[in-house]
Amino acid sequence: MSTNRRGVGLNAFSNAAISSEQYARHGQALRTSHAEALANQLSVFQAALHNCSLTHAKDIRSNPTFRAEFARMCNAIGVDPLAGSNVRGAGGGSGKGSAWAKMLGSSVNDFYFELGVRVVEVCRETRGENGGMIAVSDVQKRVAKGRAGLVGGGMEVTEDDILRAIESLQPLGGMFKLTVLGGSKFIRSVPKELNPDQAKVLEVIQILGHVTVSMLQANLDWERARAITVIDDLVADSLVWVDSQADETEFWSPASMHEGG
Repeated sequence: MSTNRRGVGLNAFSNAAISSEQYARHGQALRTSHAEALANQLSVFQAALHNCSLTHAKDIRSNPTFRAEFARMCNAIGVDPLAGSNVRGAGGGSGKGSAWAKMLGSSVNDFYFELGVRVVEVCRETRGENGGMIAVSDVQKRVAKGRAGLVGGGMEVTEDDILRAIESLQPLGGMFKLTVLGGSKFIRSVPKELNPDQAKVLEVIQILGHVTVSMLQANLDWERARAITVIDDLVADSLVWVDSQADETEFWSPASMHEGG
């Protein structure tokens, strides 16, 4: 009995290969077209952002709300207003700066550069009294007040500005870091890391105002030796102050005291 079944010929494999190649080319063309369209849109947005920074340079520097909205616009299209802040050419001249600096203009970059410098100054000026742990709100007040002994020079800034300035300090090797204790933000400007016990004690102080060894034993279920060791380390680093006038020695955080004031 003869059958009419025929095997698949080479022509079928050839047609499948051609179809696959056509799909691949079409897909590549679509990807290229979409990429070019997105690049054009981004270019338009960046040009508009650049014009905005030039037109509203004064508002960006003087109006914290306007500045925060401008920074959010930058982030929305992948522009970091802190990148290459205050970049200058070789030899200290006004040579070519970073791509972002040229796109945004010098005003935005210079503002965050100046604020970053001021944050560093505040942290260094107060390190002797707070052990290198200062509340962001305290930094904000000191920056607004200006440098001691000088008329003017204050900068009206928001917490968002301070946090962005801290980000700009990351190239310094992480010496300035943000720490959250008891729901409040602090800037730590000393390279020493807090261990979990130290962080816990500072958080308790932030909530209760002060601590004693017996308070730590009762609230954290610590052995007396553990509580004393942690407190001694914090006192040695000037992160807490000692008040010996009460019946039991109390320990206060200067950073929390300034923030509360």
